[in-house]
Amino acid sequence: MKIVFKILVTSMLLCIFANAKTLKDGSLTVATEGTYSPFSYYNEKHKLVGYDVDIARAIADELGLKINFVTAPWDAILAAFDAGKADTVLNQVSITDERKKKYDYTEPYTVAYAALVVRADNEEIKGFDDLKGKKSAHSATSNWAKMASRYGAQIVTVDGFSKGVELVITKRADATINDNVTYFDYMKQRPKAPLKIIANSSEPIYTAAIVKKDNTELLNQMDEALKSLRKKGVLKEISIRYFGEDVSE
Repeated sequence: MKIVFKILVTSMLLCIFANAKTLKDGSLTVATEGTYSPFSYYNEKHKLVGYDVDIARAIADELGLKINFVTAPWDAILAAFDAGKADTVLNQVSITDERKKKYDYTEPYTVAYAALVVRADNEEIKGFDDLKGKKSAHSATSNWAKMASRYGAQIVTVDGFSKGVELVITKRADATINDNVTYFDYMKQRPKAPLKIIANSSEPIYTAAIVKKDNTELLNQMDEALKSLRKKGVLKEISIRYFGEDVSE
């Protein structure tokens, strides 16, 4: 029954996407989740908002296009996009070698780094190497848990970043690792939380929009729009609005 239900849900979502307009109509159709705060979500007025949503709106404005959004779970988004029902996807899509084989990426609009987070009064941990023998709070199967383990940390299993930093604050864990954008969002909501980033990795994590490999025209247009928005300071403005920090470059 579960398989049948998933097939029915996916079919319904593809029908929704099938009504999406295209660039030929003078509009840009953007696929996004709508349940991924603070990047793409519905607010209390049931308006689609978020960092990625505002970036998408800014791109459309820069190109003089109307914008249409279609929202669905992540797997359904990619299925619909692959079927040609949306022009692009903006949903914190990280740039990976595997995805590069299938899609083209625009210029990055988010640059994140792995951040080592500790209590504000912690003077013992000064870098990733100091995690050896310490307790680091993570979801059991996350890449961050694997990273902490490589540095010799003892993993304390939690459900997500918020739970992890709660353990750090209450001294039931010594540290946690996540991307710095997630940390900035948390601190924007809880500015008095006794936490600090003690170290960042040197390896950047890039986020960009994806387009079809045969849609070079759109790719070039979106790249030019993003360059212009960066030069005008619009990307920085949107970033600070959501995170209190510039994570656009």
